[in-house]
This record gives sequence, structure tokens and C-alpha cells, in this order.
Amino acid sequence: MNLAIVTSLLMFAGSPGFTPLFNGKDLKGWTLVGKKGPGYVVQNGVIVCPEDGGGNLLTEDEFDNFVFHFEFKMTPGANNGVGIRAPLSGDIAYSGMEIQILDHNNEKYKGVIKPAQHHGSVYDVIASSGENFKPIGEWNVEEITANGPHIRVVLNGKEITNADLSTVTDPAVLKKHPGLLRKSGHIGFLGHGSHVEFRNIGIKRLSK
Repeated sequence: MNLAIVTSLLMFAGSPGFTPLFNGKDLKGWTLVGKKGPGYVVQNGVIVCPEDGGGNLLTEDEFDNFVFHFEFKMTPGANNGVGIRAPLSGDIAYSGMEIQILDHNNEKYKGVIKPAQHHGSVYDVIASSGENFKPIGEWNVEEITANGPHIRVVLNGKEITNADLSTVTDPAVLKKHPGLLRKSGHIGFLGHGSHVEFRNIGIKRLSK
């Protein structure tokens, strides 16, 4: 077993209540929907979305209230996302919820995207309040908490999103994003044709 796998397993062994979702060897426990190119691959104990890959890599299990922990490493301009409470069909940014993973400081996004498309945002609905990225090419640590209508995102120890979905009452927004009302679903990575890597992936279920 290589060092990356050992590190991943040890991390969760020392984190009470967390269950690993990635064994460091293969994609057992995950399902790929809408595969693009090679989809996702496992290399050196890490899940990789290649530049020519992507699709929705979703957990086979469903979750309602939880803390989802993962580490990610981006390339310049990278674009991915975390789908939460997601169905296995449709555009998860709308049929479920997408927490954005994006190098939004990259020059190609300037003047093109809205604040609610920045990293950590509930995509197209609630903007992230800040950023705390490591330099591109380094590993970032993120936790997404979904507890009832409350969605919280912590990036490298700093809270960047603290949202209450019950405050979203605009009928037009709710019609466009019916997934905001979902109580449970799958969790996963939403690849958009850029190279992003993931490791140390685990979840802690929260009591209702």
C-alpha cells in the first residue's frame, strides 16, 4: 500500500465519526453518470479528473445531513464541483445542488462569471463570502456541512459560505433550482473538462 493510501486511511482513523468514501485503490462505492472521455481515474492513491475526462462521479449511497471532507488540487483555470443531495439524473447544479470548485481568480473568468459562481458558492444561488486558496498546484482542504437547510463551506480552516436555504423564496429561483428543496441524495464530483485531483475523502453523518 503506497504512502498516499496510508495517509488517507490514517487521517480518518483519527477523525471520530468520519467514514472514508475512497479506498485509495479504485472507485468501489462510486458510480459515474454522463461519462466524458476517460471519466475519472485513480492514480497514486488519488482520484483524478483528467483534462479530457469528467462526468458526475457520485456515491452509490445517499446522504441527508452530513459533513463531507475532502482535499483537492487544481490546475490553472480548473473547474469542477461537488454535487450534494443529488439525484442520478439531470443537471445536478439544478436537480440537486452544486458547491462550486473553481479557480475563479484565473484571468479567463474575469468579467465572465457572477459571485454566485465563485468557489464555494451554492452554484447560481448563494455566493461564497470569501476565499482562502492555497497556491495553484497545492492541496486544499475543504469541508461541506449540510444540516437541514443550512449549508456551510470551510476552505483551509476558514468559513467561506454559511447559507440558509430556507431564505431562498423567489419562485423563479426555486423553479430553476428544484434541487434546493431535496432532503437527501448522492454526493460527488462534477467534472467539467479540466484536470482536478481529489484525496482524503470521507463523510460524517449528522443526526436529524
